[in-house]
Amino acid sequence: MPELCATPGRGFWAKLEGANPGGIKDRPGLHLLQQARERGDLAPGAPVVESTSGTLGLGLALAGLILGHPVTLVADPGLEPPLRNLLSAYGARLDIVERPHPDGGWQQARRERVQQLLADSAGGFCPDQYHNPDNVTAYQPLALELAAQLGRIDVLVCSVGTGGHSAGTARVLREFFPHLRLIGVDATGSTIFGQPARTRLMRGLGSSIHPRNVDYNAFNEVHWVNPAEAVWACRRLAVDRYVTGGWSVGAVALVASWLARTLPGDTRIAAVFPDGPHRYAETVFSDDYCRRHALLGHTPARHPDEISHPQQREVTRWTRCTHVIDPIDADGETA
Repeated sequence: MPELCATPGRGFWAKLEGANPGGIKDRPGLHLLQQARERGDLAPGAPVVESTSGTLGLGLALAGLILGHPVTLVADPGLEPPLRNLLSAYGARLDIVERPHPDGGWQQARRERVQQLLADSAGGFCPDQYHNPDNVTAYQPLALELAAQLGRIDVLVCSVGTGGHSAGTARVLREFFPHLRLIGVDATGSTIFGQPARTRLMRGLGSSIHPRNVDYNAFNEVHWVNPAEAVWACRRLAVDRYVTGGWSVGAVALVASWLARTLPGDTRIAAVFPDGPHRYAETVFSDDYCRRHALLGHTPARHPDEISHPQQREVTRWTRCTHVIDPIDADGETA
């Protein structure tokens, strides 16, 4: 059985971004709109339209309130009811797509709907979190906080969705710690690191498209985690440490705890926990939901499976690969 922070003398530091008003995406939500305004891409009072699986929606709703922009968020039926209610309470308008794109899934369906809304909206602006480099530079403050708080970091563990916080945080930290190792945590069924795209339960990490903000050259290795493993880790964190969060938090904690057990004892590991538990009360922390999706009673293995290449085979459980590629690179060179 794996352990989470239970090995004497071994452990990792977690950056609890769920303590922010809307989670980690408060940082890019405000930064994306501020930069667009400075460049003249976003006029005062102009509408903002963006695709979201949830957390960036909170950040954009906050930024819209601060800067005076109406915000329309394009989501899909998987958006949790508590989060829908919260986003509406914050003044965001929700537009829910009805069916997934045949190739790009819900993500591509949402992005196409954004373009339709922009065509009908004079002066509308899409922050484009997946491809906008401002989504990377938004995380400079996070990196500076980590450097100041920990003094030394040897390993950084980040979930990967749009690629923003892993790229932006690692880039700045390496100015202080050149030998920093970056470990990416992805979802099974995600296509980001070269696996085939499948329907996914987990939200907040993974993707059905290839975001340009993913800095493949920055990663030393990648781990894929499945939903049952993430649920187990989320619940263990809650009962053992009174620390809670969603799918990304569970997946990152599982990987970070394994690194803490297996790397030399003086290795300083920092893990980013992107959000808190509130939107997951009816999913990750709901026994009824977890039973419906067969997510209970699946204790992760003590160690991950290993593959030598991301396209060696399709993975369905916690798996590690130290050969990182950009899957849209035609030559398939090592990143």
